[in-house]
Amino acid sequence: MNIAMIGQKGMPARYGGVERHVHDLSVGLVKAGYDVTVYNRKWYGNGQETVNGVHIVTTPSIHTKHLDAFTHALSSTFHAMLEHTDIIHYHGVGPALLSWIPRLFSPNTKVVTTFHSIDRYHEKWGVIARLALRLGEWAACTFAHETITISQSLQQYCRNEFNKETTYIPNAVVESPYTGAQTELKTFGLQAQQYLVMISRLVPHKGAHILVEAFQKLKRDHKDDPEIQALKLAIVGGSVYTNNYVQQLQIQASQSNDIVFTDFQSGETLEALYRQARVLVHPSLNEGLPMTVLQAMNSDVPVLVSNIPEHLELVRDPQFIFQENDVDALYQALYNHLQLSKQELQEVTTVHKQRVENEYSWDVLIPKIINVYETDTKQSLPAIA
Repeated sequence: MNIAMIGQKGMPARYGGVERHVHDLSVGLVKAGYDVTVYNRKWYGNGQETVNGVHIVTTPSIHTKHLDAFTHALSSTFHAMLEHTDIIHYHGVGPALLSWIPRLFSPNTKVVTTFHSIDRYHEKWGVIARLALRLGEWAACTFAHETITISQSLQQYCRNEFNKETTYIPNAVVESPYTGAQTELKTFGLQAQQYLVMISRLVPHKGAHILVEAFQKLKRDHKDDPEIQALKLAIVGGSVYTNNYVQQLQIQASQSNDIVFTDFQSGETLEALYRQARVLVHPSLNEGLPMTVLQAMNSDVPVLVSNIPEHLELVRDPQFIFQENDVDALYQALYNHLQLSKQELQEVTTVHKQRVENEYSWDVLIPKIINVYETDTKQSLPAIA
């Protein structure tokens, strides 16, 4: 059976939750004996034709904010149909806009869509783009033979909005190799256990501006605390057609000299930034199921998260949760966290790592995705009134 992955920027994953998800899923499927093709956008790929046994095919796109994902999904869809692909798996509601094409013109191809997040809530999109993404949600729940949702809240959303019963299969993470070296940290002027970290695309709904303000307030209010004064904040990630927002963040952060912007990172450097942090903070206002938080939990790193439903599926201890979009709540959560003993932190990180191993590992989840692929779904193209 051959499977085509469409919707991601490409492989190997350099940044982005969807890219990491597709990368790890595709490698796992190849190990399970499947033939997998991942479609790359030219500007993202590095020219490799295979990665860990996964076929890499580059198809064209119009590299602009509004057309890149759509045009790439379109060219990839036609390529996959010409290759007589058994399964086309769309990732994201934007690419799912095109899921009617293989249903209509390639009836022997099974169409699967993964609903990763409610993208229209993201502030970077204008009115027309949000309408298109809303239509993509409907398409993901209408044309696909099977729709996967990566969180229970998204599963309920599809049920409420589109009367669609989806298959809940969350994101998963893999254990990343790490030598323990701290050379990478010195590049950014960081020292192990003396910095907080946020790892995310720098878009408004991820809440980096909330964290910067809370961190600055923590510093101002505790000038007599040497431990707090020694702390730095590392913001790992970059612009995604959000240059104005990133510029605003940098202006906001310029009031102090202990906030470091590293841009996007990957490999050993990214792993060091995870593992040597005092805590990973994720102040997001909207998520699907955050890979960043899962990765930190799997790396024995404490996490502080906003109280959105998707975070609450992962983190259940209230002392590691703060009110979303609330600077004072995050400020207090940061201060309280810094008062915890090493033993208290070790106890909770052990619980988190065990939860990831039991519920969010590919060993657990790939068989569920294979079951979605293998289930014989015989249904006609839905009638559109």
